[in-house]
Parts: sequence; C-alpha cells; structure tokens
Amino acid sequence: MATLFTKIITKEIPSYTIVEDDNFMAFLDIDPNAVGHTLCIPKQEENRIFDLNEDAYIDLMRFSRKVAKALEKAVPCKRVGIAVIGLEVPHVHVHLIPLNEMKEMTFQHKVKLSDKEFEGVLAQIQSKL
Repeated sequence: MATLFTKIITKEIPSYTIVEDDNFMAFLDIDPNAVGHTLCIPKQEENRIFDLNEDAYIDLMRFSRKVAKALEKAVPCKRVGIAVIGLEVPHVHVHLIPLNEMKEMTFQHKVKLSDKEFEGVLAQIQSKL
C-alpha cells in the first residue's frame, strides 16, 4: 500500500513542494516544529533509511544538504538541524529544522502557520535554491 509520502509524490495529496528531481522531493512539514521545517524524501518507497542502497543514501544526503543550505539562507536561524526518525510514516524522510532553541528539535514544540504563511516560507526557500 502506498504511504502518505508516496501519495504526495504522485500528487494525490497536495504539498508545499520546495523542489524535486527524478529521485527526491523536499516539501514543508504541515505540522512543523519551527517555521521552515522541511522533509526530504526519496521517491523510492523505503521504510528505513539504512535499507536504502548506499548510492541512494548518499544522494539523499546531498539533496538534503542542498535544501538545508537554501533553508538556512531563507529562514532566520542559528543553524539547520537534521533528524531521521521515521516512526510516523513508514517512508524514509529527513527532517530539516531551522533552529534557534533546542526545544525545536523535540517534536513536542509545534508552530501553527496559515496557508499564506506556508506559501511565503515556500517562496523564500525556493528563491535561495
């Protein structure tokens, strides 16, 4: 059965897509820890990150780095944190979270954004790619 992220990839579910290529996609998390919280995923449906073949793993990290660099320029923050947890959705995903405080990495501190705010952040990040 297709995961939630596969449905985003196939456009069955809308997303605030930042960038995508043939193999990967980055989009804003709709339940963010901080403004700009982004998910980077492989288009290949895989449950665990270390089950990706080595090339796909390295390419995902390269893709995530490119997005993180744009995110860091677009959203005021001390740094961009990275986490791979994968318990919420059984599809590999890398969290990129703009950080100003440690609580933003706890996944217990959430921020609410309007559609207009999501669209503004999306445009800011895309302009830095």
